[in-house]
Amino acid sequence: MGAIAGAAEYLRQFDEPVGYLDFARFGPVSARVRDVLGRAATAIHGQGWEALAGLDAAGEEAARAAADLLGCAAHEIAFVSSTSHGMFAAAHALRGPGTVLVGRSDFPGAVYPWLRAEESGGLTVRLIDGPVTADAVRAHLDDRVRAVSVCAVDAATGHRVPLAALKELIGPRRVLVVDAVQALGAVGIAADAADILASGGQKWLRAGWGAALLLVRDRVAGLLRPGLGGWSGVVDPIDRDDHPRPARPGAVAHTLTNPDGPAVAALGAALALVRETGVERINALIGEALDGLLDAARSAGAETAGGTGSGIARFRLPGADPAAVHHALTGAGLATTLRGGWIRLSPHASSGPEAAARLAGALHTLRAS
Repeated sequence: MGAIAGAAEYLRQFDEPVGYLDFARFGPVSARVRDVLGRAATAIHGQGWEALAGLDAAGEEAARAAADLLGCAAHEIAFVSSTSHGMFAAAHALRGPGTVLVGRSDFPGAVYPWLRAEESGGLTVRLIDGPVTADAVRAHLDDRVRAVSVCAVDAATGHRVPLAALKELIGPRRVLVVDAVQALGAVGIAADAADILASGGQKWLRAGWGAALLLVRDRVAGLLRPGLGGWSGVVDPIDRDDHPRPARPGAVAHTLTNPDGPAVAALGAALALVRETGVERINALIGEALDGLLDAARSAGAETAGGTGSGIARFRLPGADPAAVHHALTGAGLATTLRGGWIRLSPHASSGPEAAARLAGALHTLRAS
């Protein structure tokens, strides 16, 4: 009850359907984000330069909110279009010779940036099988390894990567790159361990599409080059014509162009909402919702896995066709994801007990048919 009482204002922000349990795919936005987007659209429609000035100010506030949440300086934050965009910027900032360790089963958005960079002279990719753990990385660590790239939370299984242990293992002269989109806003992570971190706002942050934060810490600036840095990442790109111009200091050096202003404002509002509520409180409510769903699944004879504080778990019904189970859940008004023969559950703090009751009813009906 304490967590619910402390998050009352947070919970009033949301009004998604009762059976929506797919936040690892997309999170319906908060009322605050909706209002920010509406005001931005109104300003763009009816104002001139004033609209741009307002969006610039919102971008500065978003950077401060991100910096507070991640424990960094505001200039170490930049905004790009997506998590994938941020990961591509990281991959092209690190050039060969050398090797990067990447989890083979990580979400493809965290794998392909490195593969494409390798094709154009980037670091050689060495794929790690199985969950990314400190022991798995240690087994591959040698003098050629210059970076390790991980997903803070595995999108399919909910496995939480030990970021602090990995950074301690690889040391200050190697770069730890983190795709945090399945964690930020819902799971407490050792963000201070990440040298580079990228996260969009469309999932647990509930900010919608169009903007992602990119953290690039000063401590690794000397190990990087602005491989995807465009005109927005250089000093005086317009008033001077002696190109190429020097890179701007901070994370903005790795941006292609100016970001989507309304989307950044929305992301800033979502980050501020998380900061006000507290990730620990949000995570506790997500855990309660997920526990209820897993209890409901097990009561119907399901095999379950995950649910270790990440907000993501999965289940399957022995002897049942997974596609048929997923279809039945959809028919019962439950939004889930079917992946690899498992049904993925990813509720949020606003997912109430009605969802667990609906899941139990749908599965018991399915087993009885």
